[in-house]
Amino acid sequence: MSRKNLNIIRPLSLKYVLVLFFLTGSIFTTITAQTNNFTEYSGEVIDADSKKPLVFATLTINNTNVTTITNSEGQFSLKVPKEYLSNNLTISFLGYKTKQIAISQLELEKNKIVMDEFVVALAEARIDAPNDAEALVKETLDRKGDNYLDENTVMTAFYRETIKKRKTNVSLSEAVVNIYKTPYSSKKTDALELYKARKSTDYSKLDTVALKLQGGPFNTLFVDMVKYPNYIFTEETLKYYDFSFNTSTRVNDQLIYVIDFKQKPEIIDPLYNGKLYIDAKNKILTSAVYSLNITDKRLASQMFVRRKPKNAEVWPTEVSYRVDYREKNGKWYYGYSNVLLEFKINWDKRLFNSVYSMSCEMAITDWEKNIDNSIPKSKDRMKSSIILSDEAIGFADPDFWGEYNIIEPEKSIESAIKKIQRQLRKDKSGSGTAAR
Repeated sequence: MSRKNLNIIRPLSLKYVLVLFFLTGSIFTTITAQTNNFTEYSGEVIDADSKKPLVFATLTINNTNVTTITNSEGQFSLKVPKEYLSNNLTISFLGYKTKQIAISQLELEKNKIVMDEFVVALAEARIDAPNDAEALVKETLDRKGDNYLDENTVMTAFYRETIKKRKTNVSLSEAVVNIYKTPYSSKKTDALELYKARKSTDYSKLDTVALKLQGGPFNTLFVDMVKYPNYIFTEETLKYYDFSFNTSTRVNDQLIYVIDFKQKPEIIDPLYNGKLYIDAKNKILTSAVYSLNITDKRLASQMFVRRKPKNAEVWPTEVSYRVDYREKNGKWYYGYSNVLLEFKINWDKRLFNSVYSMSCEMAITDWEKNIDNSIPKSKDRMKSSIILSDEAIGFADPDFWGEYNIIEPEKSIESAIKKIQRQLRKDKSGSGTAAR
C-alpha cells in the first residue's frame, strides 16, 4: 500500500520562542487557612492498597460547581466558601469507586482520602461492545449537542505553565482566567479574559537560553476535542486512524468503553495515538489521553519551534495531551486538560545536548450560567498569540490568589519559589524597590 501525505487541518501546536533567559524558577506554598469568607484544606488522594498517589483525581463540592484536581503527586488544595462548609465532597477517579465524605471530615482524616479501585469483572471486561469502534467515536462526537452543556457559561479556570531543564525548574507562569464558553453545539470560539497572572522572574534580567510559550491558556483550551474536534478528529481525518476496543473500566460507577486509536501505517503526516474513554450507555467522551507522532524530527521541529539560535538544532521528543470532562445534572463539560512537550537542543561545538520540558495545564474551578450572554470587549479578550510570561507580574504577594482555587504545586516547584522569594527579598533590600 502506498504511503500518503494529507491535506488536512494541522493540529494545534504549542509555539515557542528561544530567547536569552536566566535559569531559575518559582511558585508559592499553600497551607490550611481560614478567613471570613472561606476555609482552605490541603491533602492528598491515594490508592487504598498501594498507598500510591492518584494523579488528576477530581474533587467537587456537592450541589455546587466548585471543583479542584490533584496534582502529579496526588495532592490537592481546596478553598471552601463558608456557605458550603456543611456540604459533602465527591471524589472521583477513573477506574475507582466514587467516594463522598463530609467536608468537615477532612480534618478528621488528616486530609488523606483513600480510594478503592473498581475491580472490573471478567464478564464486564468482555462486554458485548459494538463491532465498529470508529463508528462509536463518530457517534460520540456527533451527540455533543445532546450530552454536553447547551447553554452559555462563564467558567473560572486556574492555568499554569512551567519549563524545566532536565529536572530543574526554569520558569513558571500562572493565571486565573475567565472562559466565556459557548454551547457545545455552537461553532463559535470561546472567549478568554485574563483576570490575574504572575510569573517566576523578569526576562529582561536573564542571560542564557530558554523558552517562552506562545498561546498560553489557548493551548489547553483547544485540547477540548468535543468542542474543537478540528484539531484532531474531523469527518475526513477519522478514516486515517485505526480504532480498536481495549479492556473496559468504570468511572462514577458507569461502564466505560476504552478505545485505542493510532494513525494508519500508510499515513506519512504526523497524527495522534492514544485512548478514548467513552460512557457505554450514553455515548459520552469522559476523558482522552493521546500523543502526537513525532518520528519525523524535521517536520516536528517546524511545527513547534518558531525561532532558535543559529548554532542549535531543536526538536521535540514527546508531545502529549490529556483532557477530562465533568458531569453536572446530566450534562458534561470541559474540566481539565494538560499538554507536555519534551525536546532536545543540540549545540554546535558542544559535547552534551540540553533537554527541556514544557508543560501547561488548566482546571475549571467554578462556573455559572451566562444568562445575558455577556462577553468581554475585544480589547479585553486574550489573544491566541499571548505570551503569558510577558503579561504577568512577579511573585512578591503571598496572598495573591485570595479565594480562588488553584492546582496544588508540586514539591519541586515549592522548593523553587522559596529560592526566588529569598532573591526577591535580597533584591528589594539592596535596591529599595520591589522586584518584578
